[in-house]
Amino acid sequence: MNDWAPIAKEYDPLKAGSIDGTDEEPHDRAIWRAMLARYVPNKGVTGDPHLTLFVARLNLQTTEEKLKEVFSRYGDIRKIRLVRDLVTGFSKGYAFIEYKEERALLKAHRDANRLVIDQREIFVDFELERTLKGWIPRRLGGGFGGKKESGQLRFGGRDRPFRKPINLPNMKNDFYGEGSAEKRNWSREGTRDWRTRDRDHERSRDKRWPERERLSAWGESERERDSKEERSRGRERKDRDR
Repeated sequence: MNDWAPIAKEYDPLKAGSIDGTDEEPHDRAIWRAMLARYVPNKGVTGDPHLTLFVARLNLQTTEEKLKEVFSRYGDIRKIRLVRDLVTGFSKGYAFIEYKEERALLKAHRDANRLVIDQREIFVDFELERTLKGWIPRRLGGGFGGKKESGQLRFGGRDRPFRKPINLPNMKNDFYGEGSAEKRNWSREGTRDWRTRDRDHERSRDKRWPERERLSAWGESERERDSKEERSRGRERKDRDR
């Protein structure tokens, strides 16, 4: 856990399919496909990968000219490659932009992310295909994309970094009599204390009971005396009335 980082330093399909990068078993078919894939970066791609920017979520109508107009404000561009379908020639919605200087690359990486071009918010990151060890593209079950948090999760990239793991304390299962002798003695002593307390309660109740009877008897005698006096006063009033 000491080497945990929010951004993946080496691509692992199993970790990329985990929220915090700590999963040990794949939980969907895409992760299995990525783990079994043997991907080799396209050798036909030229240019310096460490000066290349990856731009995704483009409007399908966005052209190379538009990209050059927007990204040239960060520095001199050496080459723009808008990925298109080989059959139809339509844009696939992502491109690669190679700068002449690292300073321009870093500035574009910092400022151009989530920029709106042709009514679409774009995503910008460094090129990973040739720079991240073990990289597997999304079409083979890899990548860092994904829109849901259930099924085909993809974490570890700039868009969705790993979440910090929650380290739960180790819970011991020997609390209920399976642990040390000290705990077992504590349990027996506790039972003994409860029994002693019950006996003390019974004794105190027995002691209080005669006192209650005495008070009750005293209360009854007082009531009888009051009733006799009331009857005698009633007879005296009757005699006076006569």
